[in-house]
Amino acid sequence: MTPALSQTRRPLDLRAALIVLALCVIWGAQQVAMKAVAADVAPTMQLGIRFAGAAIFFGLWVFMREGGAALADGTLRSGVLLGSMFSLEFIFVGEALAHTTAAHTIVFLYSAPIFSALGLQFLPEERLRRLQWAGITVAFLGIVVAFLGRSGRPTSEVVGGDLLALLGGVSWGLSNVVLRRGRVGNAATEKTVFYQVGMAAVLLLAFAARTDQTRVVLSLPVTLALLFQTLVVAIASYLAWFWLLRHYLTSRLMLLSLLTPIFGVALGALLLGDPIDLRFAFGTLLVLAGILIVNARQILQRSSENGVPS
Repeated sequence: MTPALSQTRRPLDLRAALIVLALCVIWGAQQVAMKAVAADVAPTMQLGIRFAGAAIFFGLWVFMREGGAALADGTLRSGVLLGSMFSLEFIFVGEALAHTTAAHTIVFLYSAPIFSALGLQFLPEERLRRLQWAGITVAFLGIVVAFLGRSGRPTSEVVGGDLLALLGGVSWGLSNVVLRRGRVGNAATEKTVFYQVGMAAVLLLAFAARTDQTRVVLSLPVTLALLFQTLVVAIASYLAWFWLLRHYLTSRLMLLSLLTPIFGVALGALLLGDPIDLRFAFGTLLVLAGILIVNARQILQRSSENGVPS
């Protein structure tokens, strides 16, 4: 029997915050892993392979638990929609990188928390106050300051790439709305992930074939990168993320995920020698300030309850 989705989600506690921080590190590291072997396997192909491996894992899990009736519980339609939105995010991002800079792509992709918050305003527990909207604005401004700069490319090309990256952010943000509103939100976590990675495997591998990006040169670094992306990113981290989405407020989780590109750049500097400038450091401080503003009420409330001076 499929477990029912918890109807009451709560603000982030310390455990949730630590899990999200760990996920941000993992998701930041995936960008480094993809970049390190991009000459041997195109990023789109890497994504298709990792999602195919994860789809096999979650597909076996779902059908072993539920048998032939696994897709007959009324979740198929919204599950396919959820998986399609998830896939579009990666397709848009992959195409954006061909036309604009990685920095621009990160900025517009991480507009996703804004679209999630907008789409979830009809739910009383997800509704944000003015101060919290101010926090989201400050955090997003921090992303802009940290990553947005001159690209050296033609303006028309950059604008087109930026628009694709923004559509990736819309797709990501609205996929969380689909999860909250659709019947797939009542499915078990493993089935929710299966819909996403299954659709992503089909669409991204098809897109890679259509755009002639299927070349794979196997080596030890490529094998390790694909294993990390499949086992750690597409299986372990997605299980943890969807568990969080079922128990905590989506808008708060999405905001904290803004730390992902920060960790990605920091790991790139540490492992690949990418430079970090003062603008990036200042932008990071703005992101952290925005997160604190959004969660200030809960922090102060807990401090008061615990007798901690504020």
